[in-house]
Amino acid sequence: MTSKLVSWTRLVRYVALEAEGTVRYGEPILSDETNDISKLVSSGQLKVKVCEGNDPLAANPTEQIQTVKTLLGPLEAKDVPIIRCIGLNYKTHILETGRPLPTCPTVFTKPAPTVADYGEDIPIPKIAQSQCDYEGELTIVIGRDAKDVNEADALDYIAAYTVGNDVSARDWQREAGKAGPVPQWSFSKSFDKYAPLGPALVAAHVLGEANDLSLKTLVNGEVRQESNTSDLCFDVRKLVAFCSQGQTLQKGSLIVTGTPGGVGLFMKPPGFLKHGDEVVVEIEKIGSLRNRMVFA
Repeated sequence: MTSKLVSWTRLVRYVALEAEGTVRYGEPILSDETNDISKLVSSGQLKVKVCEGNDPLAANPTEQIQTVKTLLGPLEAKDVPIIRCIGLNYKTHILETGRPLPTCPTVFTKPAPTVADYGEDIPIPKIAQSQCDYEGELTIVIGRDAKDVNEADALDYIAAYTVGNDVSARDWQREAGKAGPVPQWSFSKSFDKYAPLGPALVAAHVLGEANDLSLKTLVNGEVRQESNTSDLCFDVRKLVAFCSQGQTLQKGSLIVTGTPGGVGLFMKPPGFLKHGDEVVVEIEKIGSLRNRMVFA
């Protein structure tokens, strides 16, 4: 049984139809857990129980009801101390790179300013426009400080899950003239707004280990990635346990769990993102994250 670290089942950050200009947290009122929150917003049909509090993990639902006019990302940069990202963690993606399955997770980090809202345009700087790529990913939200955690206890430290897109500049990741003699991942993935999140947080006491959720990434409506979190090489328990060895996972920090096969880099020819491309990442029972790439 997963510990209950939050008082809501799902959480959105939004501007209400009834109080335009005010940003609030709310618990979506859904008839079914498979309801697509983003579609309900676009049709003006998403109602929420208003939550009290300015901290998403400490927010408490009330009986006040509002209608969502504008959906934002569930987390802001100030809520996220750091983002730990896992490279090559879906077996399909590992195999498409020609590498063997790893014995330990590969970890790199993104800073807090990479956090972006649901629906927000992602500014792609000139330095990163030639090989802009997407990575749809399940994202873990740590609910309390964790250090030296055992796999058996790992879920006690997970507050929620959300959908993420690890936007990437492949040339700065892989090309020797830019990345250096070995690939580097942090600089190439750490431009501002390169970690959009949304559309909601879903509590770990709802999703448990999140180990059987379909994941799909679409670019301008074309399916590019299609997999399931059951294909993770290192599941959420293993990731929390590994990342916490000798290191404190701070409350609010994220673990982005890796992406499946189908990234633009390995298409023939490569399918890199261009100005105006819309990327949608869908994860079952969480919802759809939607962002447009805008070349600055």
